[in-house]
Amino acid sequence: MKLLLSSVAIISLFGAQALAQVHDHTSTAAPAVATAPAAPSAVTTPIKLADGSDIGTLSLTAAATGVMLQVDITKGLTPGWHGMHLHQTGDCSDAKFTTSGGHMNHADNKSPHGFLSSGGPDFGDLINLYFAADGSAHAQAFTSRVRLDAGSSAPEQVLRDADGSALIIHANADDHFSQPIGGAGGRVACAVIK
Repeated sequence: MKLLLSSVAIISLFGAQALAQVHDHTSTAAPAVATAPAAPSAVTTPIKLADGSDIGTLSLTAAATGVMLQVDITKGLTPGWHGMHLHQTGDCSDAKFTTSGGHMNHADNKSPHGFLSSGGPDFGDLINLYFAADGSAHAQAFTSRVRLDAGSSAPEQVLRDADGSALIIHANADDHFSQPIGGAGGRVACAVIK
């Protein structure tokens, strides 16, 4: 009797089709097929010295909240710590790499340089990179302050915009505090990001 009353209530509220769906457990509809997520956007670019020789590669992979960077260098720089930063223009054409411009966002929405600065870091700040005795260096770093491609980010945060951007490696370590570049010294290696 309860089943009959329940069926009558379903029919009166939702119609006969709803009752048929409640009692039909032999649906022939194909189950939804899960699709694999699309591979994230990525780019690999050479890292060069002032003389134009390749010393390694920079790989960048887009993430939902930023960019994963991987640096693989086989030779070329002195052992020890070297600062590395993201610069605003994808141009490594001059020997001092000044055509790469300043750090990401130094022109607009300027923030102080350095992870240890009050109000910092700026969009271009990254960790230091350690070079072994043989001149090699390998590191992975993540930054949430930039995006690889255009999307919801502010334009000054996009690495692959109209004029690209660059990864610059400096002669010295970045102290993550001193202005404007943490005492990292001259620009000794560069990678164009486009």
